[in-house]
Amino acid sequence: MRDPRYDILFEPAKIGPHTAKNRFYQVPHCNGGGYRDPSAAAAMRGIKSEGGWGVIFTEQCEMHHTSEITPFIELRLWEDKDIPQLRKMSEKMKEHGALAGIQLAYSGVNGPNLYTKEVPLAVSAQPIRTFTNDPVQARALDKSDIRDLRRWFVNAAKRSKMAGFDLVCLYGAHGFGIFQHFLSRATNHRTDEYGGSLENRSRFVNEVIADIRDAVGDQIAITLRVSLDETIGDLGFSNAEVRDFVEMNKDLPDLWDLAQGTWEDCSGPSRFKEEAAQHELVKGIHEFTQKPIVGVGRFTSPDVMVKQIKSGVLDFIGCARPSIADPFLPKKVEEGRIEDIRECIGCNICITGDMTMSISRCTQNPTFMEEWRKGWHPEKMNAKGTSDNVLVVGSGPAGLEAARALSERGYDVAIAEAKTEIGGRVARERHLPGLSAWGRVVDYREYQISQKPNVETYFDSPLDAESILEFGFENVCIATGAKWRRDGVSRQHVVPFATDPTMPIFTPDDIMDGKRPSGKVVIYDDDHYYMGGVLAELLAKEGCDVTIITPAAYLSEWTNNTLEQHTIHKRLAEMGVTIVLNRGVSEIAKGHVKSNCSFTDTNVDFGCDAVVMVSSKIENNEVFVDLKARQADWADAGIKSVKIIGDANAPGPIAWATYAGHRYARELDGEDIGDALPFRREITELAID
Repeated sequence: MRDPRYDILFEPAKIGPHTAKNRFYQVPHCNGGGYRDPSAAAAMRGIKSEGGWGVIFTEQCEMHHTSEITPFIELRLWEDKDIPQLRKMSEKMKEHGALAGIQLAYSGVNGPNLYTKEVPLAVSAQPIRTFTNDPVQARALDKSDIRDLRRWFVNAAKRSKMAGFDLVCLYGAHGFGIFQHFLSRATNHRTDEYGGSLENRSRFVNEVIADIRDAVGDQIAITLRVSLDETIGDLGFSNAEVRDFVEMNKDLPDLWDLAQGTWEDCSGPSRFKEEAAQHELVKGIHEFTQKPIVGVGRFTSPDVMVKQIKSGVLDFIGCARPSIADPFLPKKVEEGRIEDIRECIGCNICITGDMTMSISRCTQNPTFMEEWRKGWHPEKMNAKGTSDNVLVVGSGPAGLEAARALSERGYDVAIAEAKTEIGGRVARERHLPGLSAWGRVVDYREYQISQKPNVETYFDSPLDAESILEFGFENVCIATGAKWRRDGVSRQHVVPFATDPTMPIFTPDDIMDGKRPSGKVVIYDDDHYYMGGVLAELLAKEGCDVTIITPAAYLSEWTNNTLEQHTIHKRLAEMGVTIVLNRGVSEIAKGHVKSNCSFTDTNVDFGCDAVVMVSSKIENNEVFVDLKARQADWADAGIKSVKIIGDANAPGPIAWATYAGHRYARELDGEDIGDALPFRREITELAID
């Protein structure tokens, strides 16, 4: 069943005292669950074990109470009381033969300790480095602190063994872990035996690994995650020095886990990072060590994976985001079902769960983090209910996912698409700069639907309420999407504002329809996600003189949560786009816009020939409203249910749409639960006073 080209990916490989059954290695990744939702996180990892991964890791696990990163929600291993929830996770990981790993983290200069109120400890005295610029400083570890820290790591490793883990990963990458802080001159300003030369800066990690090996090394493999390049030149831990470090300490860990310097670089979105983007930084490091190496690069293609192994660059294929998009990726390769892989689109919506301290989502895989909460399995649908057929009106991401999942349940599905191609907003947005990979949302579902004999798609089929009533479908799902507003109503303006009728005004829909402004163009971005920046890039490339104005303090502000805000600003600035922050648009006049300060409301004029309005959207819900008005006619028409989903119900990111489609398919013909909570949650046990 398996293509022989991929046999090398399924070879067993040793990591210290253990052997992984294959080379598919789910590297540590966050999920928004952490200590708050341990059962949800455990079930999510367990699904990956079922999906065939050889090695599965937890997310970052805070291993001591003197270093924690509140408000972000990670795992904790502070005391023995934390062991049971982690044991539950390790058991799920190992249920189908995977090795279970835990990432032990001491955050040092990244740990503000807002929950524990402990004074932060760091390699050198510095202000705390966090996403939120907390006004806190860390004091430098003294020699007794370092001895304590070594002991705390040993205690954590022992607890990890008690919790059933086969591997521990010592976190020293992305600027977040104490081991990187010792290794980098940017965070290590010490003048004692732990600072200065690379040998001295390597001392702490050598001591900790020796301590852990003495304590549990015969039963637990030790992996070390280090940055490939901090990308700040000689001041930081550069790629050249990484190579020196590996050569100097070639047998230090049981496995080298190599990742890019910052999280933004390592997990860069597909807009800015191609598959295997870190190849050049990893290439050649195996010349300095015989220990296995795992690396990442948003690997989705088995052919690229094989090349990484056969070329001697990597021994294991490290995946975080691809393992979220398709937990069954290894099994599908093994079973010769490459075309069934849900490829990661690199949108980084998964990361927003961690950044917003909420349960994570995935655009491609709506079941991510719902495995325990709702009992959703990524490859198995619940049985069909009492009705037989469904009409899905609209073939955007919500409609396509609903149709795909409904067909899996066994319903006969008809898709009515008003246009000549399926995909809705994704079919249009995939042609914008950097968003081509997002087209996989459509490609995957289009292929899956094409394999189903119980799905029919009808193009050029705009439907009204009357025609739907005539068709006689038992269930009607309205997934007709939304359109961008032209009047500027969004966050700054809750009603339309003054606009000169002679000023050409464009919406993102106009741009995607092929209409174009020319000359000086002002983009008013009160949406704050990717669209404003993407259109600025497009129009600047096409020769427009672009100014983008936003009331927010950051350009494309919400993309701070997808780790791309900095890159978006940098790219547009380098392209010559004028970026105006903390200003809204108070009026569109003849030949210019009036821009008001977000704080003082003082106005400045910006001359322009056209305005692109990136504000909010209006639901395309007319058909649904008309059907609801004729609810008395449903029974005679044979209609049991009418539901509106996705952007037609409430516009949001694409991941919200695929989730809505999947939920509709899961819940059709389901039991009416009334006011009950539609998912499970974990409740903290009350302490005994």
